[in-house]
This record gives sequence, structure tokens and C-alpha cells, in this order.
Amino acid sequence: MQIVRAESAHLDELAPLFDLYRQFYGQSSNEAAAREYLEQRMHAAESVVFIAMENGRGVGFTQLYPTFSSISIKRSLILNDLFVHSDFRRRGIAEKLLHAAKSYAIETGAKALSLSTASDNESAQRLYESFGFEKDTSFFHYDLLVN
Repeated sequence: MQIVRAESAHLDELAPLFDLYRQFYGQSSNEAAAREYLEQRMHAAESVVFIAMENGRGVGFTQLYPTFSSISIKRSLILNDLFVHSDFRRRGIAEKLLHAAKSYAIETGAKALSLSTASDNESAQRLYESFGFEKDTSFFHYDLLVN
């Protein structure tokens, strides 16, 4: 199993995983839209994706988005997506993807790697906390849906 930074050549492996990830969060399947979304992010350099490959097959991925902190005047990264195909879970792939994300954050001089997960996704919470992520108890996060 190998973790590589995804390029457009990986879209055939990445798009089905991204579609499954979206379905996990209650969205309808739309692999064509998933592929187009990923292709746009890659082309515009708006995100960085690492893909876990096993025997030429994509089995998991993580997607990072850059952001900036006005307070610290530094760059940060949002670990927005982390997914491992159900047939490949419990093999340490998620941890390897987290290590790739952390290494990238260090390489790019980011201040922090931030994420959020569903409040009922306890297995993900355990994974993140075991990796060293700390739950934010100082700030509430709000969303305003405008579309």
C-alpha cells in the first residue's frame, strides 16, 4: 500500500472513492459530479489530495484545503475529507493518510491542521484523538447556508 499525492491521472481511482464518501454523509451518488469537482480543485490548485493505492487500486483518500489565520498571520490546512473504502478499513490506511497530511502541513510551514467530524462518528473521533488532534472546547463553530 502506497500513499501518493493525487494528480489528474488518479481521477479514475479517486472519483468513485469521493462519491462513496459523499454518500456516507447522506448525499446522492453522482460520480460524474464528484470527478468534476475534484478535477476543478486540482486544476485550480485549491486543494491537495493524497490517495492510498493498493495494487493499482485507490482504497482511500484525504483532501486538504488551505486557509489562513489572521491572528497568527500563518497558513493553516483544513483536513476536510478522509475516507477509506469499507473493504480496506482497519488496516491502518487512515493513519497513513493522516501522516501524509501532517507531513505536508509541516513541509508547507502550516501552523495547524484542523478538521471537523460528525458528532456521532465516534470511530473517527477516536482515530483523530489517538493521532494527537485535540477537541476544541474554546470556540463554537457556526454555518450560514446561503445557497
